[in-house]
Amino acid sequence: MVPGPRCDDSRLAARCAVAGLATPRQPIHSPAMSRFDFDLFVIGAGSGGVRAARVAAAHGAKVGIAEEHRVGGTCVIRGCVPKKLLFYGANFAEDLVDARRFGWDVGTPRFDWTTLRDNVLADVDRLNRAYTDTLEHHQVEIRHSHARLIDAHTIDVGGEPVTAKHVLIAAGARPTLPNIPGIELAITSNEVFHLEALPKSIAIVGTGYIANEFAGIMHELGVDVTLVARGNSILRGWDHSLRERLLAISLTKGLKFRFNALVQRIDKTSGGISLHFAEGEQLEAEMVMIAVGRTPNTEGLDVGAAGVELAPDGSVKVDETLRTSAEGVYAVGDVINRVQLTPVAIREGQALADHLFAGKPVELDYGCVASAVFSHPPLASVGLTESEARNRLGPVAVYTSDFRPMKNVLAGRSERALIKMIVDEADRIVGAHMIGPEAPEIMQLIAVAVKAKLTKTQFDQTVAIHPTMAEEWVLMRR
Repeated sequence: MVPGPRCDDSRLAARCAVAGLATPRQPIHSPAMSRFDFDLFVIGAGSGGVRAARVAAAHGAKVGIAEEHRVGGTCVIRGCVPKKLLFYGANFAEDLVDARRFGWDVGTPRFDWTTLRDNVLADVDRLNRAYTDTLEHHQVEIRHSHARLIDAHTIDVGGEPVTAKHVLIAAGARPTLPNIPGIELAITSNEVFHLEALPKSIAIVGTGYIANEFAGIMHELGVDVTLVARGNSILRGWDHSLRERLLAISLTKGLKFRFNALVQRIDKTSGGISLHFAEGEQLEAEMVMIAVGRTPNTEGLDVGAAGVELAPDGSVKVDETLRTSAEGVYAVGDVINRVQLTPVAIREGQALADHLFAGKPVELDYGCVASAVFSHPPLASVGLTESEARNRLGPVAVYTSDFRPMKNVLAGRSERALIKMIVDEADRIVGAHMIGPEAPEIMQLIAVAVKAKLTKTQFDQTVAIHPTMAEEWVLMRR
């Protein structure tokens, strides 16, 4: 008997029967497909969403994903990756000057912003294609549309309803824009990568990691930079020794700071843009950048229609299994605002996909996550700061090494590196912090040691690699 035509859309099964077509054959992996279009549908194709989609598909699930912008999300398209490439480009400003002390005649250096910008954007295009190819290779159906929830198992994707047994919200976050008059005159980190030309001067409102990173980049590329803080410090939450050292170095390099300055409005002037502060003072610059934090992207998702509860900051509430208050709806990444870091979102996406489609329990540890700030110079940390350790653990031992890196010595630079180790009463290393060249690269391996609960004695017993900056970690004494 020759088989008749088939209908492969489970929603049309009834109509198939009426029309005399064969009922859709159910995939072995998905008994639920008689009711749903997808086993998993993901809203947002950033780092967490892409990882969850890819792993779920590898486990045999039928997966769909909606992305209204570009596949890759904040990190790949308008965050970590292009920012790090700008960071590398900015580093040459000092390297070319220092090269003369090492015997190199480099002539008169000339920087061209459009060359760097276009090369960075070309690499972003490459990564966008790579992420898209990965999803397509795993047979994940990509919908380039806005998605919103209709209920816990139904999603409106560009005006078309689709159903899924499981829904994952991985919509990420966006730069926070304070509600002040004239805010439309400012840019955010999203727009930096597309500037037609660099400004002669810029005021960066904020002193977190994004503000300090772009302040360093802009300054090295020849822009007059002023950071504006509503408080009296930078990098809130980081170890005080690193914060103070970065501030001192930044001031020495020529960056400017305005502390205790609350912006009330922004005006356009003949000379550029003017910031008006609560105390009546003003600051004028050619460009203003707002970097005061990031807001979870839950607006426009209609999460309430599915019974998904939000926290006061707009983030999605989840339990230890990443499940929301709605059965079958989960969330990962910046949209849940636990730790807004790309590797954390990837771990969450992996854990959720393994949990739903491989039966593995969700095991996530947010207690020992290393992080870095790609400022000039960069800094990196893992574990407890000194103040956190004293508050939680009581007496602790603090070891430091304050030195001038070898390259800076020959280059004639006074800039000093600082490393710091926090050790509890049981000799276990509970915190490690560093500011200086290649600090993030070094800290990645130190993080393994802290995660493994290694002791100060074990560091002391390790033979150093000489001469390196990293050897200071095994040479520190009280």
